[in-house]
Amino acid sequence: MPGLLSNTPRIQADRSVFGMRVRLRMRLGMTLSLFFFLVSSSAVWGQPPRPAAVNPPQEASKATPNASTHTVPAGTVLYLRLKTPVSTTSSNLNQKVQAEVERSVRAPEGVQIPLGALVNGNVARLIPSSSPTDRAKLLLRFDSLQVAGQPAIPLAGHVTGIDNARESVLADGTIVGVLASELPVTLLNSAMQKMGKTNSGNSQPSQQSGGTMLGSADTSITYPAGTEFFLVLDKPVTVHGTFQPEFAPQVPAALQETIVQLLATAPKRVASKKGNLGGAVNLVLIGSQQEIRTAFEKAGWTHAEEETGSPLWKTLQAVIVGKGYDAAPMSTLYVYGRPQDMAFEKMLNTFAKRHHLRVWKSPVKSPQGREIWLVAADRDNGIDIHPGVISHATDPHVDEEREKVGADLGMTGMVAAEELLTPPDPLHSGYTATGGEWETDGRVLAIDFKAQ
Repeated sequence: MPGLLSNTPRIQADRSVFGMRVRLRMRLGMTLSLFFFLVSSSAVWGQPPRPAAVNPPQEASKATPNASTHTVPAGTVLYLRLKTPVSTTSSNLNQKVQAEVERSVRAPEGVQIPLGALVNGNVARLIPSSSPTDRAKLLLRFDSLQVAGQPAIPLAGHVTGIDNARESVLADGTIVGVLASELPVTLLNSAMQKMGKTNSGNSQPSQQSGGTMLGSADTSITYPAGTEFFLVLDKPVTVHGTFQPEFAPQVPAALQETIVQLLATAPKRVASKKGNLGGAVNLVLIGSQQEIRTAFEKAGWTHAEEETGSPLWKTLQAVIVGKGYDAAPMSTLYVYGRPQDMAFEKMLNTFAKRHHLRVWKSPVKSPQGREIWLVAADRDNGIDIHPGVISHATDPHVDEEREKVGADLGMTGMVAAEELLTPPDPLHSGYTATGGEWETDGRVLAIDFKAQ
C-alpha cells in the first residue's frame, strides 16, 4: 500500500503531462493551419470589388417628379439592396428577383433616380456546387426600373460586385462561389484528422469535402434580403421627371458653426491604448444615443458585442467556417483619452470584409442642446499579416466609407440634413494603429437626425 501511494503522484503527473502535450499539439496544429490559410488565401479574399464609377454622396429622394425628361448615362453605378433572397440551393431558374435603390442618382438638375426605386429581374443562371472541385454559379439579370407614378422603364445592366461577399464576380455579372478547399474549416479538419491518424496509427480517407470534425464547408451562394450589390448600366436609361431630396443638403447655419468650432479643437484621429495614432474622424452625428442606435438598426447595421468569452468564440467559429458574424467584437480605440461609446458594423458572409465604425460623445452640444458625436468609419477588406500584427486590412479610401454611412442612414427617414464640412487644418493621409495606409479629402460628413 505505501508503495502504491508513493507512485500515485507520478502517475497523475505523467497523465497531466500527456494531456498537456496533446492539447498543445492540437492548439499548435489549429493555429498553424489557420495562419497558413490566412496567408495563402489573400488571393481569394483579395480586394473588394470597386465600382467602375462612384456617385457623389447622395440625398434620399421623394417620388414627386416634375414634367422634365432626362437620361441616366451608361456606366452609371446603381447601389442596390436585394428585396428577394436568392440561393443556389433554394432558388429556381427564371425566378423573379427585385432590388431597391439605396443611393439616389443625381445630376446638376436634381435627383434622377430616387431612393427606393425598384429594379426588377430574374435568376438567369443557377448552377449549384456538385463536388468539392466545382464552384457554384449564379447570374442575376435585371431588365426594368420601376419609379413611383411611372410605367416600368427598360433597363440593361450587369452586376459588378456583391458588398462584403466571399464570392467573386465575372465580367458578365456571373457570381462565382468558393471551393471547400478555400475555407479554413477544410484545412483545419484535415490537420486534425492527420493528427488523429498519427496518434492512433489508423489510415482513413481524407475529407476533401470539408470534413465534419469542426463542421462542413458550405460552398453555396446564399444572399438574404438586404444584401447590397453594385449594378452598372450597360445602356442609357430615360426617366421622366426629377425628384426632390428627402432631407436638406445643409445643416442649419448655427449648427454648422458649432460643428466647425468643435472640429477645430477635437482630436482628428483615433488612438490605440498605447497612444499610437490611427484612422481619421470623418463623421459627426447630432442626436441622442437612442436615435443613433435606432437609425443604424434601421439601416441594417449591428451593434458590436463586448470582447467576452462567447463573442470571441463566435468570432473564431466565423473565421473557421468562413462566414460572417455581424456582431463581432471590435478592438478598442480612443478619442479624448477614452474608449468608444458605441460601435456598429455590417458584413455579409465572410469575416474578412465588413463596414465598421466607432462613436464617441463629444463635450459640445448643438445650439438646441442636442448631443454631438464624433465617428471614425472605415472598411475592412481582408486580413493583414506582417511581423507582430495579425488583423483586418482596411480599405485606404475612407471617404467611400464616409459616403456609405451617410447613404445608409439617409434611407432610414430619420435624417433631417447632411452636409460635408471642411474642418480647420484638415487631414489628408496617415496610417492606422496597425500600420495600414489611409487617405481622405479632409472633409467630415455632418448628419443631423430628426428629433424623435
